[in-house]
Amino acid sequence: MNKRNYKATFILDNRGKEDSVDQIIEGVKKEIAAIQGDVTAVEQLGRRDFARKTDAKFPAGVYVSIAFSAPAGASAALQERLRLNDSVYRTLVQNA
Repeated sequence: MNKRNYKATFILDNRGKEDSVDQIIEGVKKEIAAIQGDVTAVEQLGRRDFARKTDAKFPAGVYVSIAFSAPAGASAALQERLRLNDSVYRTLVQNA
């Protein structure tokens, strides 16, 4: 099977949740594994303020970058799976 390399950036929202950032990242890694992806690197970029706030109660989020390889079409599948995860505020997947 031919795999492509991707780099995904996530904004995590752990407000009012007991899950730590590490636990949320583990959940994202499980979602990547579910689409036959292999995580190659995880980088926590820290908490950053948003340039444009869409929610006054949520002015900043934790940014995480994950590099992974997965079959073609995995990007859309991953975004669809994470859309249902309320701990992941935003997702951006790019070809690496």
